[in-house]
Amino acid sequence: MFVLLALVLFADPETPTPVRRAHAHNDYEHKRPLLDALDLGFCSVEADVWLTKGELLIGHLPFNLKSERSLQKLYLDPLLERVKANGGAVHKGGSQFYLLVDVKTNPKTTYAELAKVLEGYADILTVTRDGKTETRAVTVVISGNCDREAITRQGTRYAAIDARPSDLDSDDPAHLVPWISASWSSQFKWNGSGDMPEAERARLKEFVAKAHKKGRLVRFWAAPDKTAVWRELLAADVDLINTDNLAELRAFLSEKPKK
Repeated sequence: MFVLLALVLFADPETPTPVRRAHAHNDYEHKRPLLDALDLGFCSVEADVWLTKGELLIGHLPFNLKSERSLQKLYLDPLLERVKANGGAVHKGGSQFYLLVDVKTNPKTTYAELAKVLEGYADILTVTRDGKTETRAVTVVISGNCDREAITRQGTRYAAIDARPSDLDSDDPAHLVPWISASWSSQFKWNGSGDMPEAERARLKEFVAKAHKKGRLVRFWAAPDKTAVWRELLAADVDLINTDNLAELRAFLSEKPKK
């Protein structure tokens, strides 16, 4: 395990093997936002966004916000540069990449500004025009204070909706609602100690099956960041495994095919 972790940590950052299930929770809290996750092959990152004096700033709490840490500077600009350098993909080989934008301020005013900003990166962002979607290097998904009404009515949009368990049976198209996300504790009591109760394991598989039937991905936030939980998520075919421990999850997901 330690040898594998060392290989991951010192791998060539220019050619990381994409790990499609790996989602960097609160990615901006790492030493190198976005870049640490990319160097480990992560295919999904999360950024908390606050509309502050007309700027989309990144941070966990209001007192963390700084003008030099904007959505554009930390995420969109580096992604644009990387996609151009890689011939149209975030990771060489073309794995789909997700940018989850967790809106912390007023949904209407924040999305109005966000929509304008995203238009400036149209060359790399998945776009839906009149119900027809063209998948590009980066797919933006809006979570938190999501202005679902505004996103839904846009004729041309560069973002989609991160939905909740109440949307499992929704008939909204997958290009509009590509994700179902839930807090782990809202669905399960098991904390990773001992075996997962069979009833909860069955409920997890049913949850995933319902989402997949509608063409949606599944993510649980605040799930215990433990190997035992990762094993159950993987066994249930959960699409995105939420973590703060980037290298450890990379090592875990990289070793599974060898078993």
